[in-house]
Amino acid sequence: MITLGIPNESRSGDQRVALTPDAMKRLSRAGIKVLLESGAGLEAGFDDRTYEGAALTSDANELWSTSDVVAMVGAPAPTDIERMKRGAVLIGMLAPLQNPEIVNACVSAGVTAMAYELVPRITRAQAVDVLSAMSSLAGYKGVLLAATHLPRQFPMMMTAAGTINASKVFIIGAGVAGLQAIATAKRLGAIVEAYDLRPSVKEQVESLGARFIEFQIEKKEGQGGYAAAQSESEQRQQREQMHNVVIGADVVITTAAVPGRPAPKLIDEDMVRGMNRGSVIVDLAAETGGNCILTEPGRIVTKHHVTIIGLTGLPATIPYHASQMLSRILTTLLGTIADKQGNLTLNFEDEVVAGMTVTHEGEIVSPRVRQALGLSTEATVTQGAAT
Repeated sequence: MITLGIPNESRSGDQRVALTPDAMKRLSRAGIKVLLESGAGLEAGFDDRTYEGAALTSDANELWSTSDVVAMVGAPAPTDIERMKRGAVLIGMLAPLQNPEIVNACVSAGVTAMAYELVPRITRAQAVDVLSAMSSLAGYKGVLLAATHLPRQFPMMMTAAGTINASKVFIIGAGVAGLQAIATAKRLGAIVEAYDLRPSVKEQVESLGARFIEFQIEKKEGQGGYAAAQSESEQRQQREQMHNVVIGADVVITTAAVPGRPAPKLIDEDMVRGMNRGSVIVDLAAETGGNCILTEPGRIVTKHHVTIIGLTGLPATIPYHASQMLSRILTTLLGTIADKQGNLTLNFEDEVVAGMTVTHEGEIVSPRVRQALGLSTEATVTQGAAT
């Protein structure tokens, strides 16, 4: 029987939890024992007593040293990884391309690390696509932040005092976050326009009631449905054509990102300077530097009378439902790496399992991570079925 350890995320300041009580019955039927650190779900709204069937411990060392699988929301401290037993599995948003110390700790400890960020962008992997799930929450919360800071209301309203015009919202990027932002802004009654380099998303944008803006720029679509990276001259051409749309909006929400690279700079200072007093920019790409040249990651600032919101970790500000999403994804993944008898079975012929795996048997096995660390993309460990 597998022991699944769920540690408290409080040391990292994240209010989410990797497993919620509603998933306990499913795991019990699968022969998986849950070892929960006391208080792990409190900040997300789940009391210890609601985890019926779980073993509780207040000893973090016990959890890390005895669990066969440890599931987290974010990345643990290297000292936590050092306490894990060899052959154990670590699952979470480990940011392996940005956290070489986590990768190296997993190698040294002989831990198999599986990073949600490396889930392949294929149809079969959608059920374990944490980034898309969290992006949806970020798009929703971004619109609420904009509505809170805008000195106008979103919907048109006809009152005895006259008609109040609807606010104009321009959304840059129509991926998961952008589409959710469009849907939320429309529900609040705003006039919504959206732009994306990928022509394939036009139908999706229009189906949500927004107007799709098209510029005379080469259309680029990268791997996995992402927009491809642009050169500096292409970004400059894009900014020039986008200028009038941006300065005519009351709210601009940016979501443009390319995996593994800094966010493209799409809004320059001249655009911000040209916006009406009190306008709002919500930069959902702030974690990778931001799409606005004036964004300060982690902060809300006012520049040229425009409020620029660069807060990061927005999904964590909706911990209850974010945790529910993460929990469902975890239970689905556990169904892939554990058999019906509750035995751990890592089948690296499964492209989802292989794509997520960063380290295994004391070696870095992910080509993407090896390349990021300047190593040969060929690992010496053979990825076969492992128990």
